[in-house]
Amino acid sequence: MREASVVVMSSGAPSCLRVLRTEGFIERLRGLIGREALARRHAIWISPCSAVHTFGMRGSIDLVFVDARDRVLRVDAAIAPCRVRFCRDARGVLELSAGAASRFGLDRPAARLAWRGALR
Repeated sequence: MREASVVVMSSGAPSCLRVLRTEGFIERLRGLIGREALARRHAIWISPCSAVHTFGMRGSIDLVFVDARDRVLRVDAAIAPCRVRFCRDARGVLELSAGAASRFGLDRPAARLAWRGALR
């Protein structure tokens, strides 16, 4: 996986988040499964993606659905294992440890992502 940084722009102060991008179908399918420790330090960017499952997860995660203009469409917080979430207009999804979306301001009105590096 490649690493990059993303600045979260929202109604509050901007914050920076380290992101790992999934490469290929298998990594997209796996997401954070078995990587809970990784989620405490990073988010996983899955693109293209508009649906996520949490089968095989040991704990809850936050899901941030993002459109083609890097605007946050929806945040599903603390999604328990064995669930499926879908957002029709999403281009990609950030998977984070439970509670991280709020800490980084991703749940604030008009939140959007500003990518640093060639991750997008």
